[in-house]
Amino acid sequence: MHKVKGISLAALLLALTISPLAMASSGGPALEAADNDMSNIPSLQRGARNFMNYCSGCHSAQYVRFNSMGKDLEFSDKQLVDNLMFNAEKTYETIRSNMPADQSKVWFGVTPPDLSLMARSRGSDYIYNFLRGFYADASRPTGVNNTVLVGTSMPHVLGGLQGLQRAVFHESSHEGQAATTEFQGFEMITAGTMSAEEYDNFVRDTVNFLDYISEPVQMKRRVIGVWTLIFLTLFLIVAYMLKKEIWKDVT
Repeated sequence: MHKVKGISLAALLLALTISPLAMASSGGPALEAADNDMSNIPSLQRGARNFMNYCSGCHSAQYVRFNSMGKDLEFSDKQLVDNLMFNAEKTYETIRSNMPADQSKVWFGVTPPDLSLMARSRGSDYIYNFLRGFYADASRPTGVNNTVLVGTSMPHVLGGLQGLQRAVFHESSHEGQAATTEFQGFEMITAGTMSAEEYDNFVRDTVNFLDYISEPVQMKRRVIGVWTLIFLTLFLIVAYMLKKEIWKDVT
């Protein structure tokens, strides 16, 4: 991996602090499944790269230590130091934001949040669709809006990768009812450096990493849960056979 000084996913707090229900009420699209796979280590590694290059400039992940992440994601200490630890010196440190909190509040009106638990709070599908839902809107200060979170203050920091797209809406009205606006789809205005499929995979890897850091032990927990259920099932069979044997002469 290469050290890339990407623009941070600034002001993600403003993008994620409103309930996904706002999307439905504004005629936005239904959430598509992120389909991220936490058992896919290469995907998690790419997601870590994406996060550190594009997110950590503004956002911290204070519950994640580099050495723990390295062990789970199969990074060596040298890989961590050379490629991921931009503002940390020791591998036992947590992921800190590069942006001073006081300055970020002046620039964005609010301090960008720690993203350690964002996937658990909003869900991976929400983040996946949000990062794919930017469209050109000259009425907004940043020049863009979002189909998932209408009126978002977050700029499209991944626009160079995805490109700039136009959202197509259709307004419909029925007698006796208020007019509603329905989202129809996107039309590309300016192409980005990635194809639509490549960008979707980029976002999916990023969401996968956010899902991982929200609960690093969840894959181990699931494995333990499966083996526990298998043990309980076998124990139930043995207990039932033992009961039948003990009580076979009782009428």
